[in-house]
Amino acid sequence: MNDNTTPYITLRNVNFSYELEEGVKLSALKNINLDIYKGEFVAVLGHNGSGKSTLAKLLNMILTPDSGTIIVDGKDITSKDMTEDDVFDVRRHVGMVFQNPDNQLVATIVEEDIAFGCENLGIPPKEIRQRVDDALKTVGMTEFARHEPHQLSGGQKQRIAIAGIIAMLPDTIIFDESTAMLDPAGRDEVMKTISSLNRDRGITVLHITHNMSEAIEADRVIVINDGEVYMDGTPAEVFSQVEKLKSVGLDVPQVTELIWRLKKLGCPVSADALSPEAAAEALLPLLKV
Repeated sequence: MNDNTTPYITLRNVNFSYELEEGVKLSALKNINLDIYKGEFVAVLGHNGSGKSTLAKLLNMILTPDSGTIIVDGKDITSKDMTEDDVFDVRRHVGMVFQNPDNQLVATIVEEDIAFGCENLGIPPKEIRQRVDDALKTVGMTEFARHEPHQLSGGQKQRIAIAGIIAMLPDTIIFDESTAMLDPAGRDEVMKTISSLNRDRGITVLHITHNMSEAIEADRVIVINDGEVYMDGTPAEVFSQVEKLKSVGLDVPQVTELIWRLKKLGCPVSADALSPEAAAEALLPLLKV
């Protein structure tokens, strides 16, 4: 459920460039203006090099913008008055899960890995124990508490990485292509976990992905192209613009592609379907003719 009254994250006129060499810069984000609301599930799409991962790192303060303002939960995280403690506080509220879970696993036992972030926050041991147990339960990995992370599958490792973030009780979690290295089964495991965190716990989710079938599960889809916000709307609104997406090198869900091709052939299909069920409903009248 979204709180659409006050933005939880606001970006105003945000710009960022990478310095390739002295005096030579590559512009990655250009004049970004966005509002993200508490409880939203937002998918962020874009081709490689579009700037979507740069956007994620700005929100988590891994990077700082060249110019512009970023506000998270009422705090200006681009302020020059930000202290190191303020940075840690932002990262506690805005957690981040990366593409390769091996880069986030630091301990030799699963439950110790999940406790690591809480220990760094100085949380009392008794509370850490409760948070670790709750996080394991949330991601469906309780029975693996004493396992060694390197013995787990890719999907299980990613769920442990997510549990480590959950244990710090963030308001927002950014998933930076967190399913990209997983097989279909592992991807399905992680997507179920992401959806549950948003739906059941009210955690704001920003899911950066190349996978269109994952994006349709979101409340909202933002398309970044060449460092700018190119499209922003519901999945139905965005994916109905097939030719516009294809013009910037992006695909659409398979069923949407099917409906689009049928329409181009002159078939009287009435719906812009995102799911197989919706496509079947749209095609059923044609089969009765």
